Amino acid sequence: MTSRSTEKSAAANSAANSAAVSKTPSPDRIRRAPKVLLHDHLDGGLRPGTVVELARETGYRDLPETDADLLGTWFRQAADSGSLERYLETFSHTVGVMQTREALVRVAAECAEDLAEDGVVYAEVRYAPEQHLEKGLTLEEVVEAVNEGFREGERRARENGHRIRVGALLTAMRHAARSLEIAELANRYRDLGGGGVVGFDIAGAEAGYPPTRHLDAFEYLKRENNHFTIHAGEAFGLPSIWQALQWCGADRLGHGVRIIDDIQVHGDGSVKLGRLASYVRDKRIPLELCPSSNLQTGAADSYAEHPIGLLRRLHFRATVNTDNRLMSHTSMSREFEHLVEAFGYTLDDMQWFSVNAMKSAFIPFDERLAMINDVIKPGYAELKSEWLFQQTASTSGYSEREG
Repeated sequence: MTSRSTEKSAAANSAANSAAVSKTPSPDRIRRAPKVLLHDHLDGGLRPGTVVELARETGYRDLPETDADLLGTWFRQAADSGSLERYLETFSHTVGVMQTREALVRVAAECAEDLAEDGVVYAEVRYAPEQHLEKGLTLEEVVEAVNEGFREGERRARENGHRIRVGALLTAMRHAARSLEIAELANRYRDLGGGGVVGFDIAGAEAGYPPTRHLDAFEYLKRENNHFTIHAGEAFGLPSIWQALQWCGADRLGHGVRIIDDIQVHGDGSVKLGRLASYVRDKRIPLELCPSSNLQTGAADSYAEHPIGLLRRLHFRATVNTDNRLMSHTSMSREFEHLVEAFGYTLDDMQWFSVNAMKSAFIPFDERLAMINDVIKPGYAELKSEWLFQQTASTSGYSEREG
């Protein structure tokens, strides 16, 4: 082989390697990719500056820091304890400033704005109405304020060139006794329509508070043909998942990461699913996985070791979520950036997760289908075409110079 041929071969190999590397989506493409979010807590996603301002306006005096930057750092550090119980303690401050109608409208509007700016096109955001009654609001006033805020945030997003649709999930606290009341509330506001409340959830510390304590609420929702998800399989193990599915009839699993405990990976790489894991995969039960949050609460040791890698490879109905953006200092784009780095995911993988999530949303089938076919798939196709054009232009430029 001549020297010039050798140089061309080496250059071609270098170009091929560069193309392989460049299949990894850049942070900008990740941000612009249409994303779907199913598991995000309204009281876990406030802007630190908003917490400070609302504390001043509402007379809340228990903040550990009154500087927005320092407060944001405090939330992250307090949530990095490795304990779900300690993680949940941070919410006393965000909930503490969300006790007026004006505060709820503002927080909900900013939530929709922030998600849209991050490329989220559909989101289901959950909150517990029973936690926002300290200053005299009724349950209905809480729901109406949050719904108003979401619509305002959607409007602002449109003005800024983004599109997003936000549905609310009404959450009952698993350590309390108001789940049937909140389920009835969710049903009333679902029937009012308008894109507001789309489902129900229970949340809070899992240990000692099994989902079966709230069977009356779940039986009511099933009779009313309503949708619900259950926090299960996060800090607690397989029994929590089993009860959520087989006793309560959950449509989705909030987290569900501990399903990995029912999957054996052998030394030769073969995998054996237990009966519960097989059921979850066969029935296409959505898993609302939240990688950064899981690291904080001790459900995983690193992104590279997070069960999402195996669950995606085994084609579970896995979805990617933020859980609490403030406490985890995260966004949907940051979650995908971590997964791209850990597992080498491409835009194809991101589309797979996003379509999974949209299939699993609690809005009507035709609306889900329209989002997939008219928004998500075209959005990823455009990003892939953009990447392909850049690669072709780069290769053509090389050929012209060397030809």
